[in-house]
Amino acid sequence: MIVLSEESQRTSGKDAQNMNITAGKAVAESVRTTLGPKGMDKMLVDSGGSVVVTNDGVTILKEMDIDHPAANMIVEVSETQEEEVGDGTTSAVVVAGELLDQAEELLDQDIHATTLAQGYRQAAEKAKEILEEEAIDVSADDYDTLVEIAETAMTGKGAENSKDLLAELVVDAVLAVQDDDGIDTENVSVEKVVGSSIDQSELVEGVIVDKERVDENMPFAVEDADVALFDGAIEVKETEIDAEVNVTDPDQLQQFLDQEEEQLREMVDHLKGIGADVVFVGDGIDDMAQHYLAQEGILAVRRAKSGDLKRLARATGGRVVSNLDDIESDDLGFAGSVAQKDIGGDERIFVEDVEEAKSVTLILRGGTEHVVDEVERAIEDSLGVVRT
Repeated sequence: MIVLSEESQRTSGKDAQNMNITAGKAVAESVRTTLGPKGMDKMLVDSGGSVVVTNDGVTILKEMDIDHPAANMIVEVSETQEEEVGDGTTSAVVVAGELLDQAEELLDQDIHATTLAQGYRQAAEKAKEILEEEAIDVSADDYDTLVEIAETAMTGKGAENSKDLLAELVVDAVLAVQDDDGIDTENVSVEKVVGSSIDQSELVEGVIVDKERVDENMPFAVEDADVALFDGAIEVKETEIDAEVNVTDPDQLQQFLDQEEEQLREMVDHLKGIGADVVFVGDGIDDMAQHYLAQEGILAVRRAKSGDLKRLARATGGRVVSNLDDIESDDLGFAGSVAQKDIGGDERIFVEDVEEAKSVTLILRGGTEHVVDEVERAIEDSLGVVRT
């Protein structure tokens, strides 16, 4: 026995087949008008009032509330295309919709669905053969061709008017993070800045950390900096069990506080002793430790994200250490410049002038938030295509 709600409908056979095809075609039709250089943007508004303006196929389909299982399979086509290639999501969905439309006509001629599926598989193999014959090999040294590929991925998007500059930034970023293991675009971070022209976008060969120095007495900038990366806290360690301290004399309390300060002083002295000029900390930094660090002229950043620490290690050549006592001079990274700068009204830490930077940052600018978001989508598509 199958129990369904009163609003449920149950179809089978030819009717179910037609409904599935109709649902798939409807999804394809929803993004068809965004395709190509003359494609139009769509404004999507969710239940919370958030607005997205884009002509990126996968973004549109993600924002749409789709329940039909056959329609969701078309959405999966776009997601797979995005994961494997990084671009061409709208084209993939439109082609899938057209194949369904042609299949509907053949089904009306009493051609079995299994026969159609087999025919499409054969056609796909033939298409693949032709593409392999027409394809050309592109090496990392062929800069101009890589730029053209990046520009193609931006065609028809909001960033197209500035695609010459953006394409070069994408190629420079991909080539910078390339290593023996290949290309991981996770090493290309993106910072969005609202209020400037797209043409002012730039590539920073290094890492931008969305944090500020922890004490105003610390230096704004450090040149030729030795960088320590600590995934922990510069604080007095708490006991793992509940403890109670009974103080019967004011001198005992002072001794207790002095001992805590001494521990913090030793931590800072250790960093100074190994030659650290800058320290990025994954957790907190005690107020007293901040004071000691400022006294030693060390620029410190607290609560740095794990991803930022990994990118900093890759960029500076340093090593992320989880125990402060284990940090040695050999674990330090190096950067020609570490400075706190204003970007779009926010203060951030720039780690630049690193030798053979293997982690870079793209600063994307635009007049409004919607423009910057669309530029970011275009950049992500280009990164995926050039990487592939």
